[in-house]
Amino acid sequence: MLGVAQTLAWASSYYLPAVLAGAIGKDIGISTSTVFGAFSVALLVAAGIGPVAGRRIDRLGGRPVLIASNLVFAAGLTALSLSTHASHVFAAWALMGLAMGSGLYEAAFATVVRLHGQDARRAITGITLFAGFASTVGWPLSAYLESTVGWRGACLAWAAMHLLIGLPLNMLLPRASHAVPVQKSATAAQDVGAGLSSAHQRRAAVLMAYVFAVTWFISTAMAAHLPELLLASGATLAAAVGIAALVGPAQVAGRLIEFTLLKCAHPLLSARLATLAHPLGALCLGLFGTPAAAVFAALHGLGNGILTIAIGTLPLLIFGTKGYGQRQGLLMVPARIVQAGAPFLFGVAVERWGNGALWFSTILGISACLALVVMTVNMREASNSSRETSKLNH
Repeated sequence: MLGVAQTLAWASSYYLPAVLAGAIGKDIGISTSTVFGAFSVALLVAAGIGPVAGRRIDRLGGRPVLIASNLVFAAGLTALSLSTHASHVFAAWALMGLAMGSGLYEAAFATVVRLHGQDARRAITGITLFAGFASTVGWPLSAYLESTVGWRGACLAWAAMHLLIGLPLNMLLPRASHAVPVQKSATAAQDVGAGLSSAHQRRAAVLMAYVFAVTWFISTAMAAHLPELLLASGATLAAAVGIAALVGPAQVAGRLIEFTLLKCAHPLLSARLATLAHPLGALCLGLFGTPAAAVFAALHGLGNGILTIAIGTLPLLIFGTKGYGQRQGLLMVPARIVQAGAPFLFGVAVERWGNGALWFSTILGISACLALVVMTVNMREASNSSRETSKLNH
């Protein structure tokens, strides 16, 4: 249920401007970049509301928060369909930002952690497997709706889907009273966070927030500029579009790998391997040029798919289940902020350096891997220190 609801939520928000921004701008009399500016406002609002929504999920469970997000999504999409001025577009996307901050992955992950405790890793992976098809479903459907009923009708259709599909699915979720009590979970002993000192927790939180910010920056930058990068590397327009389309299926493939081959692997190991996928693909593109473009797109998609799961599983592993929702929201604040600026900042890099801009994203990816290595060392030090203290006490 959460996987299908998340597919709807992502398709009708994050992936909406790519198809409708041009039509919205032309009809209202504003530039396409202004529409994307309004979308950036939504991401900033989502960053601000995320910790609040997470705290609510910790207290009340995910059901009421996700139900409310469907209503706000519907209201925001309806407001967007009625827009006649740039200020209306910005206001509608700000309302959408409230729904995005309380109804996308972070909220869904917090919901399953509230329900299943430390056993939530497979559920988190399952949700991302479904929602991995959000662009595959959302882009063609938005394009079809825009061509048949116009962009305003498309927004109203998505709003109706939230009320007729998303809302009933989220209403069927178990109430918080039926969730596994966090402190009594059968695997609560695995909550690593309980054994970490405050200093180790703060250090891990900073490193994790940095990793999430870097990975979301790269993901958003590639989503906005990948075809342009491939053109700069020598690919034809048709080839660039076709190769860029490989990213979506590759993301799903990465999540399948996490669900099967890596299901017994430590989440930190999976995350380290995933952060190296984009740099490795960029290296192949730099060395071999256009013939390696498909390899680059596939490796980027594989890594991005696994890292989406890591956003849910790493906080669970390091800090445990207590206060998971609020902590998840706080950890994602830097990621949402850099995500809002990623298309513009990376666009400047592409204009100046062409496909040489990949050196920038490659260095960022390697730095994220190094941050995870440091985090792994810190966890081992904390674990050894805890064991030595336990021996001394005995």
